Amino acid sequence: MPELPEVETIRRQLNSLLAGKKIRSVKVSLPKMVKLNLGKFKKIVVGAKIICVLRRAKILIVELSNDWSMLVHLKMSGRLIFRRKREKLQEHDTKWNHLIYEFFDGSRLFHNDLRQFGYVKLVKSAELAEFFKKEKLGPEPLEKDFTLEDFAAILKKRPNAKIKQFLMDPQNIAGIGNIYSDEILFFAGVHPLRRTCELKSAEIKKIFGGIKKILAEALKLHGSSDNDYLDALGRKGDYVPQLKVYGREGEKCKKCGGIIARLKIGGRSAHFCPACQALRPSRQ
Repeated sequence: MPELPEVETIRRQLNSLLAGKKIRSVKVSLPKMVKLNLGKFKKIVVGAKIICVLRRAKILIVELSNDWSMLVHLKMSGRLIFRRKREKLQEHDTKWNHLIYEFFDGSRLFHNDLRQFGYVKLVKSAELAEFFKKEKLGPEPLEKDFTLEDFAAILKKRPNAKIKQFLMDPQNIAGIGNIYSDEILFFAGVHPLRRTCELKSAEIKKIFGGIKKILAEALKLHGSSDNDYLDALGRKGDYVPQLKVYGREGEKCKKCGGIIARLKIGGRSAHFCPACQALRPSRQ
C-alpha cells in the first residue's frame, strides 16, 4: 500500500501537472470505485477546473473550481498516472484501468487498481474539515508543528499498544504503514512488540527522530516500489535499496551482520533485527 512518502510524491507531481486544467470527460469502467451515483459524479466533475491537489494522511484531495473536492484513496494497489497529449502509453497506464480523466488540452489521468480496493468520493470543499474530523486522523508526521512533546503525549494515551501497531494506526499518526514503521523501529533500535508504556524517554526521542528522518528521506527518493507503486509519471520510487529490514527476512543485517527476522502482529508482518532490536522483558 502506498504510504505517506508515496502519496505525497504523487500529490506534489499532480499538483504541478493538473492545477489549472479543465476536465473534459471522465470514463468509468468500474462503478464501485466511485462512491456516488455515476450520473451525479460526472455532472459535478466534467467541466470543472482543478484548483490544486492536497493530501491528508493517505488521501489525495483534488480541489475543484465548483466548490467540490474529489477524495482519492489508492488503498493497496491504486495508481494515478498522468500522460500528456500524444504521449506514448505504457502497459501499466491502461492495465487494470478503471477511471480515465481527459482534459481539454488532450492530456489524461489514468486511475488503475489491480485489487480494486481504492475509491473516489466527492465532498463539498467547505465540508472537508468536518469530513476529516469524523475520520479521527492523527497529526501529519512531517509537519513542523508535530513535535516530540506531541508524540510523547499520544503515546501516553495508548499505554498497552505494541509500538509497531501504534505507528501504523492512522488515528495516532497519519500516513505511516508497514514499510516505514519497520524502518523507523530499526533506526530507533526498538523491537516491534515493545509496548508503548515500556519505552524510555531516550527511545521515544529516537523513534520520533526516526519518523522525521526516514519519511523525509523516502519522500526525497519518491518512495518505495517494493510492489505495485508507481508515481504519477509511471516511474518507480528509489528508496527500496535504502531499506534496512523491510522485506529482508533471512538476509544479513546491514548494521550488525545478524539475520533479519519476521513476525506477525495483528495480521501484519514486522521485519526486524533480533540483535539490534532486542526485546526487553515486559514490566507488566
